[in-house]
Amino acid sequence: MIKIEVKSLPLGDVIRDIAKAFSTNYSGSCGEYYLDIPKHLGTGYIKGINFDGGMGLIEYNCLFNEAVEFHFTLNEVHPLKFLYCLEGSLDHRFENSSTLNTITKYQQVIVASSLLNGHILSFKENEQFIINSLEIVRSVFKSKIECDLITMNSKLQDLFNDILAKKPFYYNGFYSLKLASLFRDMQIFEGKDFLKKLFLEGKSYQVLTEQIIQFEDDLVEAPKRSILRQSEIDQIDTAAKLISHQISEKITIKDIATAVGLNPNKLQEGFQYLYGTTVNQYIQRTRLSLISNLIINTDYSISDIVHLTGITSKSYLSKIFKEEYGKSPSDFRKEYLDAWLEKKKNLKS
Repeated sequence: MIKIEVKSLPLGDVIRDIAKAFSTNYSGSCGEYYLDIPKHLGTGYIKGINFDGGMGLIEYNCLFNEAVEFHFTLNEVHPLKFLYCLEGSLDHRFENSSTLNTITKYQQVIVASSLLNGHILSFKENEQFIINSLEIVRSVFKSKIECDLITMNSKLQDLFNDILAKKPFYYNGFYSLKLASLFRDMQIFEGKDFLKKLFLEGKSYQVLTEQIIQFEDDLVEAPKRSILRQSEIDQIDTAAKLISHQISEKITIKDIATAVGLNPNKLQEGFQYLYGTTVNQYIQRTRLSLISNLIINTDYSISDIVHLTGITSKSYLSKIFKEEYGKSPSDFRKEYLDAWLEKKKNLKS
């Protein structure tokens, strides 16, 4: 295992310490510092950027050939960390503790060490990982938000006010789709220097805002939470498959939400995120796709198709079909058959 000692702040010095331990060079521009992982150690990069007001951001996007531990052990109060695992996993423990906490894909952790104790981050060998760490120096940052602390959850108030790090803090959960979208924006932005720093700073504050909102939502019982987590995307996919399998039945949003273990609001948010549509619109789209397929590829009568697709009547089927395809089901079938016969005729001649 490779052990990396980091005994510096701000983040430019953190990158410098890591580069020194890796026996490699690093670069810096407009407050952002960057190093490539040496080929003999693995692939990827680590970069960090400082913003005004005591906030900074580190991104670890690496695959190591052997296990690596980062020991953040500077002799002062450590920054408050918001860790987000986008790919892979990592282990975290406090410097003064042997307890390991594993953070896996889609998980988030808010962590603060006590007094002058540091953090140990451990990464496995041969595992691709992407970790974002939003770092806040509370003694500096507090002056920026002091007037707003009274509106925060009491636990967060205590956390931000604890500038002497009298108490440790550890909280984990799964980050939301909004946070996932912010991380994606940060990764694909192509601006440079000042423009990039300005963009990342704005996104970092959005991340903090969404995180505070989500922290309060996490305190609610799971079935009643209103914010959709990235980890719940599989449940949205299951809901879409459920709709396809039960399209001939009467399907309600409430029934679908219950079946996949989400509340209706989160179900709607997930469909908007994945499919750009409401649940009812998705059901309608699925029905229309099945209707057109049955009209083209079977000899079923329109009455049969009404039954097979869960439509209430022939007139309603004709209405929604014409709105979508611009012609009645019977005309649609006739035009398709005429075109098919004409193509067959041309192939013979």
